[in-house]
Amino acid sequence: MRFWAFEDSSMRVIVFGVLLIGINCGLMGGYIVTRRLSMFGDTLSHAVLPGVAVGFSLSQSRNDWALMLGAILSGFLGVALISLFKRYTKMKADSAMALILSAFYAVGICLLARLQQSAGSGVANLDNYLFGSLVGLSQSDLLPILACLICIVLTFVGLHKQLLVGGFDPAFARSIGLPLDWIHFFLSVMLAFCIVSSLQTIGVVLVSALLIIPASTSWLLTHRMTRLLILSAITGGISGVLGCFLSFLNNRLPTGPTIILCSTFIFLSVLLLSPRRGMIPSWIRSRKHSQKIRSENTLKACFQVLEESNFEEQSFPQSLLARRRRKSNGEIEKEVDSLIRRGYATRNTPSSIQSKELPSDSVISLTPSGWEVACRMIRNHRLWELYLTREASYASDHVHDDAEKIEHIIGETTVRRLERILSNPTLDPHGKPIPSQHDIDRGWISSAPQ
Repeated sequence: MRFWAFEDSSMRVIVFGVLLIGINCGLMGGYIVTRRLSMFGDTLSHAVLPGVAVGFSLSQSRNDWALMLGAILSGFLGVALISLFKRYTKMKADSAMALILSAFYAVGICLLARLQQSAGSGVANLDNYLFGSLVGLSQSDLLPILACLICIVLTFVGLHKQLLVGGFDPAFARSIGLPLDWIHFFLSVMLAFCIVSSLQTIGVVLVSALLIIPASTSWLLTHRMTRLLILSAITGGISGVLGCFLSFLNNRLPTGPTIILCSTFIFLSVLLLSPRRGMIPSWIRSRKHSQKIRSENTLKACFQVLEESNFEEQSFPQSLLARRRRKSNGEIEKEVDSLIRRGYATRNTPSSIQSKELPSDSVISLTPSGWEVACRMIRNHRLWELYLTREASYASDHVHDDAEKIEHIIGETTVRRLERILSNPTLDPHGKPIPSQHDIDRGWISSAPQ
């Protein structure tokens, strides 16, 4: 209650600061992730560390603007070196970024260690730039963070169309004369500004995670850029405040890692539970689709069993279905039970209907809805086989596998087009009947063609 009441002025400053940082990183991360520049953002976040150390050694104090200037210059030196390596050597972009990341980070660690040995107590807070800390965050520290947010919002509002075109279709952007190099440079400036303003709270090691994770979370929810940016900013803000709250509850939890863990938890929750792209809903849809295909294949086999008897009977022994499906009696029992649950078939006991072939065998009958689905599957399969043989010049013995795949996804509109193209055929390439809509509506095929 003490945290959420915001009665303490220092608490208000801290919460407002992490909220702004989460929004800043969320907005910038939207463009970083969609442009596939995640490695670039990670490199830039590590490349600023030597600049922080150099800025402190030159100013001899923990002056935020001096540290920020040094970090920005160091970051752009790293970006320039990456560009030089890509242009004048055969080094790939990812190799160049990995080299700059590790080299600059190592230089920064060595400079900080050197400062720790030679300077006084004022250098102690520089460790915050490695792992982040909310201790000592003041209102003056909020100014660069707020200025960064204003610059990012103005940039995205003013250059929204240019950034979209340059990010998703560079060739078209160059054809209409957009200065892509300057746009990329300006985006890099905003990214560096965002990273440097977040270092004290999140730290060099983790700031790239706050750039990437909220944007990746939003990408699972939408593919529209405006919505992605808004959701990414909201996710980043919620992660910052929630991480700050958990760190407040337990002083042993460092703020930066806790914020990243909160954003990771939100990402995993969306990854698992998102209605459209979540793993669990996708697994459920895939399972239902597999069950649907299995039922349709069973119904198709039922039709073929009836077809073998020239449609003289409307029921058939379950053993004939097992033989047709090439499955054991136990497997067929489960498939028939599934058809019965869906209302596609009924099972009669041997005492109610006498079978001439197998008196002790269960007898299966299709319901009107089961007959309709079976006819549609057979019609889709045989129409597609006929289309491939006539229009695509396939051999008649090479069309079955393709038809097995397409029969479950072909729609009624496509079926009507196929019937018009093939002049409403009645026989497939193998001489078997193609059920018409009249046969489906009537609920039976009177006899097979001779």
